[in-house]
Amino acid sequence: MNINRKNLTAKEKLFCVLFAQNGSAERSARFAGYSSPQKDGFVLLSREDIGNYIDSICNQNLQYLSKQVIAGYERLAFGSIADAVKLIFSESPDELGECDLFNVSEIKHLKNGSVEIKFFDRMKALEKLETLGTPNQSAVSGFVNAITEGFKNSGGGSNVK
Repeated sequence: MNINRKNLTAKEKLFCVLFAQNGSAERSARFAGYSSPQKDGFVLLSREDIGNYIDSICNQNLQYLSKQVIAGYERLAFGSIADAVKLIFSESPDELGECDLFNVSEIKHLKNGSVEIKFFDRMKALEKLETLGTPNQSAVSGFVNAITEGFKNSGGGSNVK
């Protein structure tokens, strides 16, 4: 895939970034500053260099998403529950804003005045991490492929390869 970014103008690159974010040719062309966004957006999408640049942006976004998914599972698997425990014994709910409750799946205030806190399952998070680390069987890759195919099938990514 030969992506010749040097030939794209700043306006065309902005269109590509916007299109990768929202999937609307017309809206992307309008926000990029084109005078006839409905027409210009679809003309831009018909160009191979624009399609290739959008592909490269989407691939970068998917790589970032994959890293974020792994980081989230790592936090669930290895993260501290100290703030949640501190919250149970706290007398003041003012401390809630300072607590890291990423590992908490549910908090209930029971009728008898006690608090019940449920955490995400660390073993499931570890199992997901193991799956994500398996070459050619990545759950993130499957998820990303499903999103990409859905986008293509919706008509929004007719030029996205």
